[in-house]
Amino acid sequence: MYFSPLQMMLLLLLTLVGLSTTFRFSPISARRAGGTIGTRLGVLEEPSQRPKVGGPMPDSRPKWFKVPAPQREKEGSKFNEISDGLKNLTLATVCEEAQCPNVGECWSGGTATIMLLGDTCTRGCMFCSVKTSQAPPPPDPFEPFKTAEAVTSWGVDYIVMTSVDRDDLEDGGAGHFATTVKVMKEKKPDLLVECLVSDFRGDLGSVESLAKSGLDVYAHNVETVERLQNFVRDPRAGYRQSLATLDHAKKVAGVYTKTSIMLGLGETDEEVVQTMKDLRAIDVDVLTLGQYLRPTERHLSIVEYVHPDKFQRFKEIGEELGFKYVASGPMVRSSYKAGEFFMENMIKQERKVDSSTI
Repeated sequence: MYFSPLQMMLLLLLTLVGLSTTFRFSPISARRAGGTIGTRLGVLEEPSQRPKVGGPMPDSRPKWFKVPAPQREKEGSKFNEISDGLKNLTLATVCEEAQCPNVGECWSGGTATIMLLGDTCTRGCMFCSVKTSQAPPPPDPFEPFKTAEAVTSWGVDYIVMTSVDRDDLEDGGAGHFATTVKVMKEKKPDLLVECLVSDFRGDLGSVESLAKSGLDVYAHNVETVERLQNFVRDPRAGYRQSLATLDHAKKVAGVYTKTSIMLGLGETDEEVVQTMKDLRAIDVDVLTLGQYLRPTERHLSIVEYVHPDKFQRFKEIGEELGFKYVASGPMVRSSYKAGEFFMENMIKQERKVDSSTI
């Protein structure tokens, strides 16, 4: 078959474009050969993908992927104590609202992630099952006091508070959080408090007021790699905006900072490692990585189930990059009992060392 010079040029161009989209460098695959992170960037990887609502799903869950079914335990158990206490005080938890698969483990262990500012979000991220509205009910002014009462009654030493996004509030709810932290610390000064918060629309004044409230860990999730932000998160969120809030909290208050990434949305290994490097560049202390699970058919489809071996290799790379703690596994979430236990002990040990050198 005869090809004209123009056809030959187009054929060559299409071939080169195909190669450039098909072959990418993978630090994870290269890790198997050993060496430093830099020398691992040289093994071919699958083409980059992105998640879609109604997109194709994996044929089935792998045999190694098992979601624990939350079960209500015997009367008098810690699980029931927390469940009943939350209902009596009309407090919401992200454990229930976001359909977390670890609710049984955490509640049975005596801890829950309290969700402040109501259960209705002003944003519509495509991975989240929390209900949304541009005009949610006003915050309960007594919520900080009810929350402090509930948490101190549980006898826990570490608590996580989070919230929906409240773009309808001038400060994004930062003042409400700060009041809750202060009331908790008054009731129990040695309680360690982690606040997993929104980006406050990038308002660094709100970030600062909360970071200086007395909390111990300032957490905000970047959720996914930079390339996928527009497909996964609400348009009002952004990768660089999220990094800026974490950076500011660290600079103005010197608190521990923490973030989380979901995997299985079409990200490449190289993109995950670059995200880790971006986070370490602003001195983020703690990173969690977990498998994305689609809450309903109206949300983004899962692109892939990431194998536990890959999660383990990401953990090792994160530790090499200098994170104080990396929790990485299919069922890992931003807040869960095992991670909180480690954080509690790490903070106490580091503060003990610091006080002994004064």
